[in-house]
This record gives sequence, C-alpha cells and structure tokens, in this order.
Amino acid sequence: MEKLKQRWGLTSNFQVVLIIIVFSINGSFAAYIAKPLTEFIGLAQETTNPWVFWPIRIALIFLIYQFTLPIVGFCFGQYKFFKAFSKKTLSRMGFKFLFKKEA
Repeated sequence: MEKLKQRWGLTSNFQVVLIIIVFSINGSFAAYIAKPLTEFIGLAQETTNPWVFWPIRIALIFLIYQFTLPIVGFCFGQYKFFKAFSKKTLSRMGFKFLFKKEA
C-alpha cells in the first residue's frame, strides 16, 4: 500500500482504495458500453470473424475506458488523479493532439 501511495503521490490509504475501486468499476463499465457500440457499428460476434471482431472490441474497450476514467473518478472524488492518468496514457498511445494547448 505504501508503494502505491508513494508512486501515485497519494496521502492516505483511503485514496488508494478509492482509486482501485474506480479502476475496477470503470473496467466493467467500459466492457458493458462496448457491447452495444460494436453492435451499433455493425459488428456482431456471431457473424463477424473473431480475428476482426475481438481486436476491434478490445480497442473500443480501451478507448472507452480511457475517456470514461475521469468521469468515474469524479464520482469518487478522484477526478484530478484520473484526468492526469488518462492524459498520460492517451499521450503515450499517440493521442497527444487531444491535449495540445493553444498559444
């Protein structure tokens, strides 16, 4: 617990617990939202080749996860932490253009 507090710059064990809860809830939420989204774009597990369906579904889950993480974090009072976390992750994945500041 102390390693997580130090690594994430947290002050209490309660914050660590909240952050772990947010990660788990958001993972389930992202997977839940990805199912109707894949159907909306015309991909059904029964009719689509698994080599096409699963990479697209996993990519959707990843993107949904990153964009909803600050929202779910806000509900638990940890918006600042998750905004920075998502920004860092998306920037590393090549989405830096989303965070460019205007001069």
